[in-house]
Amino acid sequence: MSLLIVVVLNVGSPCSVTFVSVPCSHFTNFGPQIFGTSELRNQINQLSRHHYAKTCPNVENIVREAVKKKFHQTFVTVPATIRLFFHDCFVQGCDASVLVSSTGNNKAEKDHPDNLSLAGDGFDTVIKAKAAVDAVPLCRNKVSCADILAMATRDVIALAGGPFYQVELGRFDGLRSKASDVNGRLPQPEFNLNQLNSLFAANGLTQTEMIALSGAHTVGFSHCNKFSKRVYNFKNKSRVDPTLNEKYASELRSMCPRNVDPRIAIDMDPATPRSFDHVYFKNLQQGKGLFSSDQVLFSDPRSKPTVNAFASSSKIFHANFAAAMTKLGRVGIKNAQNGNIRTDCSVI
Repeated sequence: MSLLIVVVLNVGSPCSVTFVSVPCSHFTNFGPQIFGTSELRNQINQLSRHHYAKTCPNVENIVREAVKKKFHQTFVTVPATIRLFFHDCFVQGCDASVLVSSTGNNKAEKDHPDNLSLAGDGFDTVIKAKAAVDAVPLCRNKVSCADILAMATRDVIALAGGPFYQVELGRFDGLRSKASDVNGRLPQPEFNLNQLNSLFAANGLTQTEMIALSGAHTVGFSHCNKFSKRVYNFKNKSRVDPTLNEKYASELRSMCPRNVDPRIAIDMDPATPRSFDHVYFKNLQQGKGLFSSDQVLFSDPRSKPTVNAFASSSKIFHANFAAAMTKLGRVGIKNAQNGNIRTDCSVI
């Protein structure tokens, strides 16, 4: 028996849908749904693809051109911007609070240990896009930093060969950014499936959506210390994680020797690291997931069928990823009552 999961690729009318067949026994719908309360429903109603039609009608093209320039400077723009968006949305919602700089009186989110590895190119992408928007008199101080980050994320994904999806707009910027808010809100490299599901469910995201979003690691990179225990001291027993492909483990030890410079980072997709494709899931089938939290998606029988479905078709993965990104972009959004539009994304 199978369950048909309906995935909406484009929000609005008309919309396109993709169906992914996954055995019922392997699919669980975790956590609250985004339409579960009137408050969440009102938040969604606040968003619109045409929010800036009158105040800054060309905003998406302006942001896209700025992002293209940054992309052509360095490919790091892609994973850095995607990760920045994810870290923003999972802590107090998609409100650009991760962009805020610390002050003498406040340690902001970006200075929490879990955020110190956020690449500067992600922040620079938003800064450049914001400057380009504000250079247009009609648009100046009309577009939120949260919306600019959401648009920039969509654009880097498309530039790397991923899906181009419509971005809902109308978020306000948050009025709070505290490092303490980050505690326990971001996934860790050693998480098991239960921990991943619990964390994503807290943000209204299902297991299937979690797996789809994990596919962004196809263009990701990681510092060696985030996974070194898997190749040198798995479970404190001086051995390699048995779920790792042996040849891949050897390559990881070569690229990340003991006591390696902590600034050294490697690609999370050893096959096609510069392409936003479904090869990440093929890698998992071969035991080449860099983090334990990657490989568990294939090794756990509850999530394995979805990994296999995404590995079988880039179209299926891209459709599910686009839908999951749209849903992620609705998490904890702010309105005129509890947010504003910053003139400087780094200052509340």
